[in-house]
Amino acid sequence: MDVPLEDHRAPDHPEFTLPLFADLKKIFKTESGQVFIFPSSGSGGWDAAITNTLSPGDRVLAGRYGQFSHLWAESCRRLGMDVELVEVPWGEGVPLERYAEILAADSAHTIKMVLVTHNETATGVTSDLAAVRRILDDCKHPALLASDGVSAIGSIDFRMDEWGVDLAVSGSQKGLMLPTGLGIVCVSQKALEARKQARCARSYFDFDQMMGANATGYFPYTPAMTLLRGLRAAIDMLLEEGLENVFARHARYGEAVRRAVAAWGLELCARDPKLYSNTVSAILVPAGKDSGQVVKTAYERYDLSLGGGLADVAGKVFRIGHLGDLNEIMILGALAGTEMTLLDCGIEIVPGCGVGAAQAYLRETA
Repeated sequence: MDVPLEDHRAPDHPEFTLPLFADLKKIFKTESGQVFIFPSSGSGGWDAAITNTLSPGDRVLAGRYGQFSHLWAESCRRLGMDVELVEVPWGEGVPLERYAEILAADSAHTIKMVLVTHNETATGVTSDLAAVRRILDDCKHPALLASDGVSAIGSIDFRMDEWGVDLAVSGSQKGLMLPTGLGIVCVSQKALEARKQARCARSYFDFDQMMGANATGYFPYTPAMTLLRGLRAAIDMLLEEGLENVFARHARYGEAVRRAVAAWGLELCARDPKLYSNTVSAILVPAGKDSGQVVKTAYERYDLSLGGGLADVAGKVFRIGHLGDLNEIMILGALAGTEMTLLDCGIEIVPGCGVGAAQAYLRETA
């Protein structure tokens, strides 16, 4: 990324961008989909997915099982959609049974989009996205399947074509290992067709503008060129390692963190092992303790940034992220800093027990 700013209208610019678009599709595991790269965060990707495929008043089915599933549904509501929100205890995943009941009952097909936050960053829960596609297929329901994959894509298994995902939203700052600044949306042909009837107002996030310019290797406005250069390097790293190896690495590091949590005698926010995220672990603090103090102490004493609890789990959990460009020593360093922090905050653990448990697992699986 540390390159002089480039002329994004230069005649040879498509020699860089066209292969970038093609290789980014490999990360989403799609051949038929089209990728759009917006200078924004993942939240901008939400707006793009909604406004390009829906019309005001359209019915959207969403589950609220974490802060980011909540915010995506709220974006739909603010943009004029009729959101049917299924409340789910935080720590659980997408409500498959309720989705199946609601979709089966919607014989008139008034639901136009189904939202799934594939990996809920606030609670450390990974939902079964493929199961939602099976529900839609079993009901013969034509609703678009939209996935927030910000903390999933590039880190855990995601198969856009195989799972029939119509809109997949990601961001540059998680599995793609970049600073914040790119909102990336991969769109199926079905969703591209839906845009022709969509009546939401849109300008900056307009797929049509992007499609016209991208076809020739350009953008309709000034792109974030340094981030695009970083994206090229990130894609090269992921493809060189091999996506299946990337997923296995994240699974291994996630399990190492979970072994440490168990050794500390603490519990995860995720309520079932089948929901455990391989990219982030949300850890419950004991009753009477404040997770906000854990986060503050780690930052001020050890220069360690842990994630705090958001909204419904504020003060109850702290989060350890384990995704992107990291290795065993980085994992162990974070765990060691967390152990010191827990002790400083009066949470009784045996010093070194979590690090030792993680070390043992990492050595066994090296």
